[in-house]
Amino acid sequence: MTAHPVDHGDQSGTDNGGVAAGPPAARAALHTAAAERLAAHGDWEPAYRHLREAVRLLHGERSGTREPQDELDRLRREHAEAHEQSRRDALTASYNRRYLDERLAALVAPGGAGGLCLALADIDHFKQVNDTHGHPFGDRVLQRMVVELGRALPEGAFCARYGGEEFALVLPDRDLDDGVRICEAARERISEHDWSAMHPDLRLTISVGIAQAPATVAEVDALVADADLLLYTAKQAGRNAVAYRRAGRVRLAGAAGARRSIPQPPAPGTRPGTAARLSAP
Repeated sequence: MTAHPVDHGDQSGTDNGGVAAGPPAARAALHTAAAERLAAHGDWEPAYRHLREAVRLLHGERSGTREPQDELDRLRREHAEAHEQSRRDALTASYNRRYLDERLAALVAPGGAGGLCLALADIDHFKQVNDTHGHPFGDRVLQRMVVELGRALPEGAFCARYGGEEFALVLPDRDLDDGVRICEAARERISEHDWSAMHPDLRLTISVGIAQAPATVAEVDALVADADLLLYTAKQAGRNAVAYRRAGRVRLAGAAGARRSIPQPPAPGTRPGTAARLSAP
């Protein structure tokens, strides 16, 4: 790795940049290798300079701009693709936790979204799916779940894998009524989906907790904690439900709102006890 030193400084685009003298083709190969090493570490400008020099050596000073521009465009595409892959969950191709955290921080910052709804959705009894059908089958279920959760989301909204079988729906510029309506539609869509195409006995539902933050809120942790608390309240209330808070009380959306017992957890910022969490897988 140290046989061909690479200059990270400004070489004015045309000098050797630390590449030893020799026949033009050999020097071009060294410049190309140096460019690839730099690009792999995200040092794009020095990489461009090495590529430009490699093309000059191969095609001469009077060659047109098409060849070097093609190489630069390729590097830029690879950079964009690598950046996008770093934001995606490897299994489901939904956005990952890293991207979720970055976007939430940006959305609640001054000048961010004009209000924000965050929903956490968990697949009910997913452990039974893995235990009955195996983890490879469970992975395919997660992949399909992402498709169904993301279907019909409004512009600007997105789905991210929060962890395990839990997903986040981020709904910028939405008030609570809009957020509840979107989440209830997603819950119904998943409950009514023909999962038997994957296995004749497969039936799936989700539980959802949705919290809303006005534009002035700058506390991501509090928003996530409230959505998490409401998610487990939905599970304790019988699952297959969307839980939200209005006027200090937890309610369930749609037909689930008629259930006789809807737990009323502590104030936002607190979490249910360990026993409550373990009893609602």
